[in-house]
Amino acid sequence: MSTFQLLLFLISAVVFYLFFKQLFSSSYPKRGVDFEAKKDDEQIGTITERNKTFSEPEVQVSRINQLISMANSAIEKDDYVEADKALTSANIIEPENEEVLLQHGFVLLMLERFEEAKEVYESLLELNEKEDMAHVALANLLHKLGEDDLAKEHHLRAIELDKKYAPHHFNFANTLYDLKEKEEALKYYKSALALDSTLEEAQKMLKELS
Repeated sequence: MSTFQLLLFLISAVVFYLFFKQLFSSSYPKRGVDFEAKKDDEQIGTITERNKTFSEPEVQVSRINQLISMANSAIEKDDYVEADKALTSANIIEPENEEVLLQHGFVLLMLERFEEAKEVYESLLELNEKEDMAHVALANLLHKLGEDDLAKEHHLRAIELDKKYAPHHFNFANTLYDLKEKEEALKYYKSALALDSTLEEAQKMLKELS
């Protein structure tokens, strides 16, 4: 046996010795006792260790909700130009968002951009014909534009959709009063008060017409 072969033999013998020594010793990890919790609520990975802090993910606000919030803030400040900008952007993102359309119609009314407001309300009613607030808003707008027969139709539709909402009756009464249809106006002022006795303007009109 050459010197090199003898050296290889000795190395192999040492490796086998160390391997079997470790194998039969009590120091190697045993199945079922690889991990022993030191505290009742300690887990692998320290998920529940009390000295660890986990941050909560921030709630992401959608762009559409940001724009609606911006519009609301602007309206509260009577800044209808800024509100229009926010709602125009919102309408580009979600052209069929009923909340945006209803709010935008109101803002355009306040800016006296009546034809644009009319288009917005009509678009909303194409999406949801049962939106009573759109009907009454469009009715008031049509009255301003002199389209009174159509205005009456939308007033009556709003009342039909929500018979117990006093402002619908009151708004229709105001339109009828402007059109000099005082007997019919009186009827709707009465129905408005029957639904909400706190409507002071309706009370005044009732006294005037009685």
